[in-house]
Amino acid sequence: MSVFLTSLAIVVGVYVLIYYNIFKGSRCTSNVRLKGKTAIVTGGNTGIGKATAMELARRGARVVLACRNKQRAEGAVFDIRRESGNNEVVYMHLDLANLKSVRSFAETFLKTEPRLDLLINNAGMMGPGRTEDGFGMAFGVNHLGHFLLTCLLLERLKQAGRSRVINVAALLHRLGSIDFATLSNHCDLVTGQSSWHSFRAYCHSKLCNVLFTRELANRLEGTGVTCYSLHPGVINTEFCRHMALWQRLLFLPFAKLFFLDPEAGAQTTLHCALQEGIEPLSGRYFSSCAVQELSAKARDDAVARKLWEVSERLSGLS
Repeated sequence: MSVFLTSLAIVVGVYVLIYYNIFKGSRCTSNVRLKGKTAIVTGGNTGIGKATAMELARRGARVVLACRNKQRAEGAVFDIRRESGNNEVVYMHLDLANLKSVRSFAETFLKTEPRLDLLINNAGMMGPGRTEDGFGMAFGVNHLGHFLLTCLLLERLKQAGRSRVINVAALLHRLGSIDFATLSNHCDLVTGQSSWHSFRAYCHSKLCNVLFTRELANRLEGTGVTCYSLHPGVINTEFCRHMALWQRLLFLPFAKLFFLDPEAGAQTTLHCALQEGIEPLSGRYFSSCAVQELSAKARDDAVARKLWEVSERLSGLS
């Protein structure tokens, strides 16, 4: 029995060390109120997007949930209004896998909403397939759709004076790379559709998020609009719903033990959106509510500039 208890104590101790030193994140401490401000949260109907939208609503913001699934988005609107006591929460249709939908969303928003203070590019996915425009799904949704959306809304952001763009990236950007020849030949950053290719495509798309943020900051210098990319932590959400069943079954126990819940996962997003005094850090990358250093490939301004130019062409902006 003593051997069993000793082994159990060791297992529990290792779990606590791993959880609190690797997985558990910090919390946003800002007390900023957002009355009179407007925020867009892509993918705001579930996971960390919904948790982010909930907190923004609690602080008094008008929150637009930009989502693909109408039924689930309307359910999220109902939940957020009820729990926050804020009725200024609305749904607008946005399918990031369809550039026509992105343009339609932007057109509708600009016609109906007089201001934009926070654009939170939160939606993301990992899985095979192609977008409506023929791009790899992870590249098209995680990067290109958000790139076009941001560009179409930049003037409205500038009009607000002090506004912010938040790009939810991931620590896995460290495993990413950008092969412009592959992108040109395959409309994707990978050449296949296997589970391994899907994982690689996700890593590449998250590197795109980080580099897009750097180039966006360079182009916005002096405008009053700042931008930040971030790693939200390792979150137990519906993100991996596109995985094969056997992969989800292997993934679930680990997720339940170690991964953050959506509210905890939203904290770094909220820090980047709300924390006063971080404007000089525009273009930087955050994790656990603190700025982090990046690898050389994630700081390559020449690649970031080329990615911007290629993204303009692929999205029809040039």
